[in-house]
Amino acid sequence: MTDCIRITVTKTAGSVPREAGTQMLVFTDRSKGTIGGGTLEWEAMAEARKMLTEGREHLTRTIPLGPALGQCCGGSVTLSWERTDQLSETPKRPLWIYGAGHVGRAIVDVMAPLPDFAITWVDTSADRFPETDITTLVAKDPAQVVKHAPKDAEHLILTYSHELDLALCHAILSHQFNTAGLIGSATKWARFKTRLAALGHTPAQISRIACPIGDPALGKHPAAIALGVATSMIAGQKGRTKDRTA
Repeated sequence: MTDCIRITVTKTAGSVPREAGTQMLVFTDRSKGTIGGGTLEWEAMAEARKMLTEGREHLTRTIPLGPALGQCCGGSVTLSWERTDQLSETPKRPLWIYGAGHVGRAIVDVMAPLPDFAITWVDTSADRFPETDITTLVAKDPAQVVKHAPKDAEHLILTYSHELDLALCHAILSHQFNTAGLIGSATKWARFKTRLAALGHTPAQISRIACPIGDPALGKHPAAIALGVATSMIAGQKGRTKDRTA
C-alpha cells in the first residue's frame, strides 16, 4: 500500500472552480485527479504533502478564494484532507465499451479523463485499438465476455457489425446490468426490437437499452456523439448523487 492524502471538496458557496464531492489524491511524488482552481489546488497539494511528511491524518479547512488566495471566483470552498492508501480509492463506475472504431475512440477520449469511470474497452482484434492506457479486452466473439462484466456495469455498443451489435444486446439483456446504449438509427432500433423480442426479451426489458445514444441535436460526428454521451452520463451521475444526499 502507498500512503497518500485524499483531498475532497466537501462544501462550496458562491462561485467556485469545482462542485462538492470532487476529489484528488496527492502522493509524495505525484497527484491524481484535480480539484481545480489553480492556486487553490497548489496550496491544497502543498498542505497534503506536509501532512504526509508530518504523519498527520486529517484536516478540514474553509478557504475564501478571494481574500485568502487572491482568486477572482469570489466564493469559498471547504476542503477535507484525509490520509488513505491507493487501495481505498472511491469505487468507480464500470463502463464497458464495445467497438474501437471512430465513435468508440471518440467516446474513450472524452470519458477516460473523467475520474468516476473505470473503462473496459472490447473489440475483436488487438490492432483495432490505438495505443492506450485503458484496459482493453480482445475477444473473437465480444458477446461472450458480457457475462464477465460487473452486474452494475454501464454498456455502450458501437461495433462495426449489426450482427455483433444484436448479439451484444441479447447478451446484455440476459445479464444483470445498470444501463446500456446502442449506436444506431430509429430504423435499426425498430428492427432490433423485433429481433430481440423474438429472442425472448419483453418490451420492458428491451426498453432498458437506449438507442440512439448521445444528443441527436449535436449531430452525427463522432466527437459530437461522444460529447452527448458524456454529458448524459455525467448528468445521470449528478442525479444519483443528488438523490442520495437529499
